[in-house]
Amino acid sequence: MNSSTATTSAKKGAKEAGLLATVANNARQYGIVAALLVIVIVFEILTKGVLLKPNSFVSLIQQNAYVIILAIGMVMVIIATHIDLSVGSLVAFIGGVCALLMERQGMNWMLAIGLSLVVGLLVGVWQGFWVAYVGIPGFITTLAGMLIFRGLATVIVGESVPITSNDFRGIARNYLPNILGFWGPFDALTQEVGELCIAGNAWSQLSKRKRVEKVGLVAEPMNLTILKIVIISVVIAFVTYLLASSGNEDQGGIPIMLVIVALLVVAYNFILTNTVFGRHVYAVGGNRKAAILSGINTKRVDFTLFVHMGLLSAIAAICMLSRLASATAQAGMEFEMDAIASCFIGGTAVTGGIGTIPGAVVGAFVMGIINQGLSIMGVDTAVVKTIKGLVLLLAVAVDIMSKRKKS
Repeated sequence: MNSSTATTSAKKGAKEAGLLATVANNARQYGIVAALLVIVIVFEILTKGVLLKPNSFVSLIQQNAYVIILAIGMVMVIIATHIDLSVGSLVAFIGGVCALLMERQGMNWMLAIGLSLVVGLLVGVWQGFWVAYVGIPGFITTLAGMLIFRGLATVIVGESVPITSNDFRGIARNYLPNILGFWGPFDALTQEVGELCIAGNAWSQLSKRKRVEKVGLVAEPMNLTILKIVIISVVIAFVTYLLASSGNEDQGGIPIMLVIVALLVVAYNFILTNTVFGRHVYAVGGNRKAAILSGINTKRVDFTLFVHMGLLSAIAAICMLSRLASATAQAGMEFEMDAIASCFIGGTAVTGGIGTIPGAVVGAFVMGIINQGLSIMGVDTAVVKTIKGLVLLLAVAVDIMSKRKKS
């Protein structure tokens, strides 16, 4: 074998080793996505194609938007080694406040939403104060909050408060206006947005790789980057097809709820990964004592986290109230469990310091697809809860065992 052939073989071997190393280092992340795809395929077969019908997919988004919104805040709280058990009660309480403002006080629906968000922020300030500045653990503080706000919801709402505003109810059931018309049977705006998302993802993946190389670090192999671009592009294209062909005779395309969720995911993912506050959250979760010694104001970080959680709980409450078109004291039952489970299924570490918002979103979709798939199949609610509990237990067990192997 001549020297050029040996060099070529060595480079090829190095590339293959780099690819395998990259996949191994991100095995947890890729495994979650692979599990989601397997679950989708299994339930698509079991439901005989009903799960991924266009309107069924839109229903999946609308019914699980609250889980994703709450999981966005919950993942940040868990990364910082806290937990929030009050979010379900907050959804009921803030939803009740919003309904009373509109139906009993005759307030404009947009003003009622604004005041509801303020209430969410104030609740976040209340709970953040006890956790950050009094030193009561988040588990105890939010357990108390779960009881307090469920009780307040029962007192102020009573039986129920129906919502009569069609504009407010349209948040959950309406779509973006069809401003570009149709391309055949498909909504043109949805197709344009899908094409932009595909292009944006490709640009993001390549730009990220260039930034890594620019600072002198070892980037992932180019063939892995291309593979990721292709797979994500196929998924986006399929989702675009489902959305573009969804709806009814009056409207269709991109649901307003999807826009709300997407904006929150993008905004909070940026906050967590590209701001000083986000770096401080990871630092506090990774090693609180070291974070204090490095000059990080851990109390302010904890306080801010619960303020964000209060705001996101208010947004989830508004979305849920719009979907149900009625405020009840029982709204939001077990929402905190769905949000927490989504985070752990999505790869957030039980011990804190590790977790991502995209991972929590994937976890929320896993929970949502299990819910919807079993519902379509007519499975009893008790059995659904049992299966969800087993999925959560398995996800945490995998996380713990993977850490043992690394150590």
